[in-house]
Amino acid sequence: MKLQKSTSVILFAIFMTSSQTIMADEQVAGAVVKTLLKQVCFDCHSDETAEGDLDLDRVPWKLVDNDVRERWVQIYDRIAAGEMPPDKVALPDAERTKLLNALGESIRQVEREQTRVLGRGPLRRLTQTEFQDNLRDLLQLPHLDVADRLPEDRHAHGFTKVAELLDMSRVQLAGYLDATESALHKAVASGMNPPKFDSRRFTGTDLFPATSTFGGREAMFFAKGGWMVPISGADIGKMTPEERQDSQLELALFRSATWPYYGYPKGFRAKHDGEYRVRFSGRAVRQLPGYRLVPAYDPQPMSFRARKPSGADVSGDVRETGGWIDLQPEEKVFETTILLKAGETFEYSLLGLPVPFIRTDGGFFYDYPPMPPDGHRGAAFQWLEVSGPLTPEIWPPNSHRILLGDLPIRLSQESSSLAVDVVSEHPKADAERFFRQFVKRAAKRPVPEEAHAVFLNLIFAKLDEGGSFSEAMLKGYQAFLCSGHFLYLTEPQANTFSLASRLSHFLWNSHPDKGLREKAADGSLAQPEVLHAEIDRLIANARFDRFVENFTNQWLDLRELRRDIPDVRLYPEYRKDDYLVDSMERETRVFFATMVRDNLTATTLIDSDFTYVNDRLAAHYGLPRQSGSTMRRVELPDWSPYGGLLTQASVLKLTSNGTTTSPVK
Repeated sequence: MKLQKSTSVILFAIFMTSSQTIMADEQVAGAVVKTLLKQVCFDCHSDETAEGDLDLDRVPWKLVDNDVRERWVQIYDRIAAGEMPPDKVALPDAERTKLLNALGESIRQVEREQTRVLGRGPLRRLTQTEFQDNLRDLLQLPHLDVADRLPEDRHAHGFTKVAELLDMSRVQLAGYLDATESALHKAVASGMNPPKFDSRRFTGTDLFPATSTFGGREAMFFAKGGWMVPISGADIGKMTPEERQDSQLELALFRSATWPYYGYPKGFRAKHDGEYRVRFSGRAVRQLPGYRLVPAYDPQPMSFRARKPSGADVSGDVRETGGWIDLQPEEKVFETTILLKAGETFEYSLLGLPVPFIRTDGGFFYDYPPMPPDGHRGAAFQWLEVSGPLTPEIWPPNSHRILLGDLPIRLSQESSSLAVDVVSEHPKADAERFFRQFVKRAAKRPVPEEAHAVFLNLIFAKLDEGGSFSEAMLKGYQAFLCSGHFLYLTEPQANTFSLASRLSHFLWNSHPDKGLREKAADGSLAQPEVLHAEIDRLIANARFDRFVENFTNQWLDLRELRRDIPDVRLYPEYRKDDYLVDSMERETRVFFATMVRDNLTATTLIDSDFTYVNDRLAAHYGLPRQSGSTMRRVELPDWSPYGGLLTQASVLKLTSNGTTTSPVK
């Protein structure tokens, strides 16, 4: 921090020195401004009559001072708007133009010089999410989760990317060191061989951990040939393995996955962190009286939820994974990839279905809603396979190779915190080679030779102490990733490297990729046509979704969408309907992303003739019926009151108190 502070002081001194070249012109302009102001403004804004607490005689003419310059900008704006002086006759148009030209050009001249020397944005550290996304991209660990190890970022007006709030303290530095250490350890190979790949297939009664669930038989049962097969817990104990795993049995579900609920393949737990492939056969069905299954009229959306296997009283992490899947009325095989932690399982999560009501009259029980005329909507599953964890085709994985290259691996000593070490015949030469390669990938701008030496000496000292090669390298990497070369966004001076870094962190929340770095290195990024092409490329990339999510979370408070629960007596459609709330969130994000990617006019924000809906949201809005969970663009009919952000359900919910909407908010 002392280095950063002294650097800022030096740069400010350079700016002050360079500003001397324009001081003479400023004094001339200042004299013109003061003369005109004295003629028409001092009667109301001087020492004796300082209306509005504005004493023009005491406002210094020091435009290099930001606070003073902001004061003169306010004065300029009032004069330009005709508000000052209020008597327009007192300042004829010709004199007003002369005053504005002198004052405006002086302000612009100082700001241009300040931008030339200091750049357009001040030095700042990375935010929580920026730091995590940088590590994800750098280490090729797309699911890395270390943001919670960092202190919460402060925010102003809802935004966290405010430079003056992104300060650094020992608490923050400790958090960055901890998060970096965790990330680097996850990047190193977890053993001599990848985790053992396992595959399990579930059929019959093994598709569910019990023979019933909350809500009774109408909420869940096993079926064969389209009719319920009455199986109780006592029956399971009497059945042979072949009978329990009867491939002709279907698992039929008719309720959403929310508390109280649990329903997952019997006996499955992930042995390792990682991605798992899930294949299953399922169909969308309707339940008619007598527990009869018939094909549904429409697709039934679903997902999976990762969680610890337990009973209904769920505690800990329960999260959606695998994306939304639309089961069709005809039986079909589906495949998705889910993310699990060691010890977790996954449950069936049907979307948009009822949840049993808690009843206390006549005892404590869960009452399933009455059957609609067309029957209960739901899903039937014939079989399910889960395989994993999915591992890279080569071992060690790319994340390991980024840090330790292709050196042979061996088991670490018991005292090591790593599972493996690497074998190097020339440790210091390899260490320097790997570190320089890493810096080239990680740094946001060229790193001076003397800076390399600081980190290399740290690595060499660790090796000289007898430490393992892998641990020595990770110490050096950790120090570099918590230094200003990585942790701070851009240097104050304006150049193409800072431009590339600003651009990528704005649109990707992460460091520049190879293409952007190359254009920064050869200077072509400063060319308008190249810059515009790179902006279009970054926006078209999938990583632009990070910007959409982060910006709408902060600008529109979408991260708080579940903060208030609407009064279910007034709005029963919201009762435990996560599918509706999630669809509302997706509408706003897709709508905003379309505005940017298609370069729509600003008026689209408040007045559009289209929006994005799926089956649930179309029903909520009373729009023509849609099929499936995919968000699709629909043209709004002339009679529709919808259009633009202010009429979207997410914004209306966020600006309400659970009972009434607030147009003012």
